[in-house]
Amino acid sequence: MEEILKMVGNFGFPIVVSAYLLVRIEGKLNELSTSITNLAKAIAVLEVRKSPAETFAEAVYTKI
Repeated sequence: MEEILKMVGNFGFPIVVSAYLLVRIEGKLNELSTSITNLAKAIAVLEVRKSPAETFAEAVYTKI
């Protein structure tokens, strides 16, 4: 706790809060990036599995 108070005194409150938030959110951003990559792969697999009839039906229904 004393270290945090020293940093606030030396660097200022906004900088310490910003650094804390960046460190804390970094892990969540990495997880989100991994999830988005996995989702893109899953969508690509689904696109490959679709039959031409399904693709045509989607095209027709999205224009309606």
